[in-house]
Amino acid sequence: MIHLVVILLYLFTLIGIGMYKAGKIKTQSDFAVAGRSLPPWILVGTMLATWMGTGSILGNAGKTYETGMAALILPLGSILGIVLLTKIAGKVRAFEKFTVPEILGDRFGPGARMLSVIALVIAYIVIVSYQFNAGGAVLNTVLMDETGNSLISIQTGTIIAAIFIIAYTMLAGLVSVAYTDVANGIIIILSFVISIPIFLAQAGGFSGMAASFEAMGKPEHMNFFGVYSTMDIINFCLPPFLLIMGDANMYQRFFASKDAKGAQQATKVLIFAVLLAELMIIFSAWVTSSMIPDAEVGKYVLIYAAHKLLPTFLGAIMMTTIVGIIISTADSFLLVPATTLMRDVYLNYINPNADEKKIVLLSRLLVLGLGIIAYIVSLGFAKSAGFFERALYAYTIYGAAITPSLVAALFWKGATKEGAVASIITGTVTTLLWKEAAFIQTIIPQNIYNNMDEVLPAITLSVVSLVVVSLFTKKN
Repeated sequence: MIHLVVILLYLFTLIGIGMYKAGKIKTQSDFAVAGRSLPPWILVGTMLATWMGTGSILGNAGKTYETGMAALILPLGSILGIVLLTKIAGKVRAFEKFTVPEILGDRFGPGARMLSVIALVIAYIVIVSYQFNAGGAVLNTVLMDETGNSLISIQTGTIIAAIFIIAYTMLAGLVSVAYTDVANGIIIILSFVISIPIFLAQAGGFSGMAASFEAMGKPEHMNFFGVYSTMDIINFCLPPFLLIMGDANMYQRFFASKDAKGAQQATKVLIFAVLLAELMIIFSAWVTSSMIPDAEVGKYVLIYAAHKLLPTFLGAIMMTTIVGIIISTADSFLLVPATTLMRDVYLNYINPNADEKKIVLLSRLLVLGLGIIAYIVSLGFAKSAGFFERALYAYTIYGAAITPSLVAALFWKGATKEGAVASIITGTVTTLLWKEAAFIQTIIPQNIYNNMDEVLPAITLSVVSLVVVSLFTKKN
């Protein structure tokens, strides 16, 4: 019951902040990019909480339950991406834009802009859908009695989570999200710093873990090397690298910064914050998985550990941290496509002269509509795979479609609009066909298809299309 009380207090606090900030929202700039007023320390907090979403707390943790210590390599892609992002942050802030498709539209024309909108909306709806599922899993666990029966099903919990997330995002947009993200970021770090020694003591140290894994028939869970093949590492690390390099959430935070220098400073600090948080999440999942033989529970290893393996109050704090991560990520990935559709479709083609009051109202309605679509996706498409697989799939749709053209728009003068359009189409179509089309399996040798995820062919063909078509269509 204490877990539920602490989480409810946190949620009511969020609603209070959202309602307070909602009264201050007067323009689209306020709603979408916090009035371009965020200082570096706020930027670090909101970028950390946004990136550390369900893909980390359930996806990477779930993969750790399956494979053990080798999962410590999983943050490699995102860390390398943030390192390169430090070279981009200041340049992006100088554009004074609201969305990533606006940058592509300015550089490559309306065709590239609209195609990037489509790819962004598809990828981000998938990401929001599994945030809803994760929220449902948390509520199901929190309301579980001593016999293992919950007062609500995961499906009911998903509906409750979806309603809360949509309502909170509609209230005040990025203004309310950014400042609560700072608290979330601090709690993420502190709760794992305190919990890891407790988990290790309960597991009997590394020797106790080794004995437990041996008894489960998983001795390889104590190995770092020899578990993942080179292709596994590419499949697991390339999608987050591509996403973070072009992630519209990160770019939206850059647009919200007070200035270009602040955006660059915040991104440099983010490298260490994300590395620390990601490694602590994976390490915690590795240690606690030695005490959880039930594979069904293992899908939610950290949720279960917070509820069952920690002292009650500390467990409630960690559970609240998980809830905060889910809400922050879902809000951000819901707000970005709403802002994108408003800026790149409605204001660009339908009503360029709309007043600020109408823009804010329609932005909120877009959040509502996209949230409903994401919930429908959470029931259908997203149900067929685990959190880790869904995260990689969504990252690949976005990263293969948009990141090459976006980087080219910022750094390659030789890129052409034809090359950008070809790259976006190729990246999107390759990802979707590789994952969804049955005939692909008849074309590609079975051993290659089974070992290679969609990310490598998608990004390869996307970059090749960009370069080759740009070279052929380049004018003197």
